Amino acid sequence: MGRLADTLQLKPALVIALGVGALAAGATGLEVTPASAASPRVTLSAPAEVTAGVPAIAKGKIVPARAGRVFLQVWRAHAWHLAAAGKVRQGAFRISFAFQQATPSELRVRATLVQGRRSLGSSPGRTIHIRPPLEAPETVPGAPSPSTPTPSPAVASGVPAGGEELPLPPPPPGNAYWGAWIGSQLTGEAAPWDMSAVTEFEQMVGKQLSLLEFSSPWSDCSNSPCTYYTFPWDPFNSIRAHGAIPFFSWGSEMIPGTPDQPDFQLADIIAGKHDSYIRAWAAKAAEWGHPFFLRFDWEMNGDWFPWGEAVNENQPGEFVTAWRHVHDIFDEEGATNASWVWCPYVNKLNLYASLYPGDSYVDWTCLDGYNWGERYGWRTFDSLYEKAYAKVTETIAPSKPMVIGEIAASETAGSKATWIDEMFEALELRYPKIRGLIWFETLSNEMDWPLESSQSAVDAFAAGIGDSRFLANVLGGTGTSPIPAP
Repeated sequence: MGRLADTLQLKPALVIALGVGALAAGATGLEVTPASAASPRVTLSAPAEVTAGVPAIAKGKIVPARAGRVFLQVWRAHAWHLAAAGKVRQGAFRISFAFQQATPSELRVRATLVQGRRSLGSSPGRTIHIRPPLEAPETVPGAPSPSTPTPSPAVASGVPAGGEELPLPPPPPGNAYWGAWIGSQLTGEAAPWDMSAVTEFEQMVGKQLSLLEFSSPWSDCSNSPCTYYTFPWDPFNSIRAHGAIPFFSWGSEMIPGTPDQPDFQLADIIAGKHDSYIRAWAAKAAEWGHPFFLRFDWEMNGDWFPWGEAVNENQPGEFVTAWRHVHDIFDEEGATNASWVWCPYVNKLNLYASLYPGDSYVDWTCLDGYNWGERYGWRTFDSLYEKAYAKVTETIAPSKPMVIGEIAASETAGSKATWIDEMFEALELRYPKIRGLIWFETLSNEMDWPLESSQSAVDAFAAGIGDSRFLANVLGGTGTSPIPAP
């Protein structure tokens, strides 16, 4: 639902793989509340030793119980830095973390109770010794290969019959990207043109993102003659330097404009009217050379963009033909670093099949959906996504990973914080193929989409995204195309 005419905006995405090398460059920027008799007491229980790269659990209590979230912080370079975050539930917290130290070392950690950007109290520091990473056993000549099942003695609690303790296999790593489309309300200019907006957002939610979304139309017709938008080289570099992956929404339209755009009908794309522009853009993408997500002509099952088959004199079947035409030009120009994202809105499911270009033309599927609150009626996450998710993952493209390209909720007619809590719970339990999440963190359509509409919404999102399954900004060196599900 993000209109390109609202200005070219960016959406970040999320993944967490914690490590000292991946921590925020500075301290968390919290305001410290002076200690008083009313300050809660924070306790922390953490392992005395951990293995590098292996997730571990820190837990503790808040006495008396207080609402908020807890930052697990590490002391480095004369300051406390964010390592992981969790939500307080009934006066207790539990946080998953991991460090990536390649050599043995010690780190000092503490837990800090936070409400908004205010620190209410911290636990005493604890020292954690970091053991070197587990090494794969050497292959013994004549021994069975790992794929060959072999008999093994009975194991109880990780101890074999011989009595020697063996290291347990590490839990699965992060398996989802996350990010946001960040508007100008935080700093006065939208990301990625102002990367400080990304920093503000990350400090607010307590984690660095792995995806950053923004958008561009093809042409700017605010002045005559119209001019085409070129490949966004500098914003892409800024995102990659941040350690994230660009998630770029590219729309075949002009701004300003309505869905009725005679020069940007699907038939025009098919006939090659815009080929020179598409080819030049794709050639620059190939020259840039790094992987990025390309969400081309999204929400095509609606009637609010000129590429929808229900508007602009477009005809049934033309969307797929136009998509394939553009994709083929990218292949001809060698722009195979683009991962193609096919993204309908969560309604009009009967149109999905006729709008799907085919598995060889799509790398990721995607869904957009919003809870508009009292404007269109309160909708739970499941009521928005359940049927659309099943349609795509069971019928349309069962072999493809999925990302949520736009999602947000209003504060009106219900609890936004509770809605966010339920969203994260649903994603964990019922939507295994959703491997990326992008929050629409921008003001649009006179709606209160940004998280900062309430502190409870910020806290709920920070607690959910703090889960180790969501990767942080550790992807700047990603070189695989199409981009795989983590």
